[in-house]
This record gives sequence, C-alpha cells and structure tokens, in this order.
Amino acid sequence: MIKLIATDMDGSFLRDDMTYDEAKFKRLHAAMQRYGIQWVVASGNQYFQLKSFFKAYPDTIYVAENGALIRDETQTYALHAFKPTVTTQILNIVMAMPELQLLVCGAQSAYALTTEDPAHVTEMRQYYHHLAVVPDFETINDNVLKFAISCPPEKTMAIVDELRDKLQGLGEPTSSGHGDIDIIQPGLNKAAGLKELGNILHIELSEMCAFGDGGNDLEMLREVGLGVAMANAQPAVTAVADRTTDSNEAQGVLNFMSEALEG
Repeated sequence: MIKLIATDMDGSFLRDDMTYDEAKFKRLHAAMQRYGIQWVVASGNQYFQLKSFFKAYPDTIYVAENGALIRDETQTYALHAFKPTVTTQILNIVMAMPELQLLVCGAQSAYALTTEDPAHVTEMRQYYHHLAVVPDFETINDNVLKFAISCPPEKTMAIVDELRDKLQGLGEPTSSGHGDIDIIQPGLNKAAGLKELGNILHIELSEMCAFGDGGNDLEMLREVGLGVAMANAQPAVTAVADRTTDSNEAQGVLNFMSEALEG
C-alpha cells in the first residue's frame, strides 16, 4: 500500500520548459487526498522555487536541497546545515578551481558573488527565487545547506571525480549531468530525507513511491518500495528502478500516477 508519492522535478515531473499538466495534476491530487496519500516534492532545488509550482496545494511537503531542508508552507520538519568551519574549507577548495561558477545555498536565500557573470546569475534565478548577490561569501548570515556548481557540461563527471577526491569527509558531489553539480552534506540525500520525513509521518520507505531521472535520485529510487525511472533517465538510474514510465516531456510521472490512482 503506497502512502506517500515523491517526485524529482527537473527532468522528471516538469517538462523541459518547466511546466506541467496542471489540470491533470489537480485531478490526481484530489485522488491522493481521497486515498490518504501524502504528496512530496524531493529535489535538489531551493524550497522557494519549488513552492512556486504548487501554490494551490498547501499540503505539499518539500524535501528540498537534496534532503537538507524538509518543510511545508507552515513548518520546518528538519534542517541540516554545514558547520561554518567546513563551509570555509569547501569554499577554499572550490574557489581555487577556475572553471567553476558557484552559488552558496542557504535556508533563507542562495548567494552569488558580485564578481559572478550577471547572465549566469539571471539564469540561476529560475531555480533560486531567493538569490542575493554579495561581495564576500564570508559575510553570509544563514544556514548553508549545499553548494551549487555550474561547469562545462562535457567535464561534469570528471569534475565530480576531482571534487570527490578533494572533499573527502567534508562534502559529497552529486550531479544529474548537464554541467550542474551539487555539493551536499555527507550521508544526506533524497532517500535520507524521505526516511527522516517518514519517521515523522509514520510512513516506511517501503510504503513510498518515487520518480527520478538523475544521479541525485539514485538512492531514493533504490530505497523506496516503488522506484520509477523516467524514460529519459540516466542508465544508472534506470538500472536501480523497479519500473519505468514515459519521459518528462510526455508527463510520465502524471501518466504513471493516473494508472495507479485512476485505473
């Protein structure tokens, strides 16, 4: 019996233009409510950006920033931040790698330096609705949840390997490919976030269904009772999934949910 449905957003729930079939979801959301199923968004993205897609559904719970922040509109269930000393160590390592563009992601906002390319900052505002431009990362007064890196797409996995070597014990690099890398806290990921939320809601991982397409979805799809990979998922993700569904462009998450909830 599935008691919770969780989905990744980019490349999974959302089409490439960052839209979804809102009429179909409205119908499915009503069905979830009838069956007592909790709706969860599990993403590497910022809470404020994720919430913008579901303003009409205040019961949505967000496992944001790859599990570092779990909250809904009214309460925070869990917040896991890097220690300030570790934040400084990570910044020293990453900022010494000139090919990388960096955001520091806090609970209240993301932060870019005033020296960052303005075009990159503008692009990042699609994913970080709270984004401040600051002269120095050391002046940030916020809980740092993760670091978001942009790099040349063809070098993504090589840079992940390099960061994994340099950041041992400090942070874990994870990527969905395409030039985007997150540095998250060791042991924190979407699966850990869902387990933590499940403990609060009294729902086991085995009673959850989750959808994903990228490297930061691997643990989640492997550990829930029903892990579903998108048709456009990375091969490693498909390999750990129990089922597959249509692509994000074809609204595979909603199609799968429709079959399960509406027959």
